[in-house]
Amino acid sequence: MSTTTIRLGELKERVAAAAEQAGKSTHAYILDAIGESVARDEHRAQFVGSALARRAAVQAGGRTVSFEDMQAHARALADGEGAAAPRARPGAKAPG
Repeated sequence: MSTTTIRLGELKERVAAAAEQAGKSTHAYILDAIGESVARDEHRAQFVGSALARRAAVQAGGRTVSFEDMQAHARALADGEGAAAPRARPGAKAPG
């Protein structure tokens, strides 16, 4: 296991207080915080990758439901109406 030194500066007292409140050692608290940050960033990267792939598929001529059609459908459902789901149509090529 490698060792990394970090200088907490003004955060040192805040981290120590938060760790104590959480019932953890400062070391455990910092490791948990880093782990949560890494997991969040990995999740965000997966989300962005998926969004970019879907955008590319739509730009290549994929089928889409317009925002207006989906909004009308959602409003009808919220109002208790038994509205049929909107139909997907070939999408217009988006810029960029």
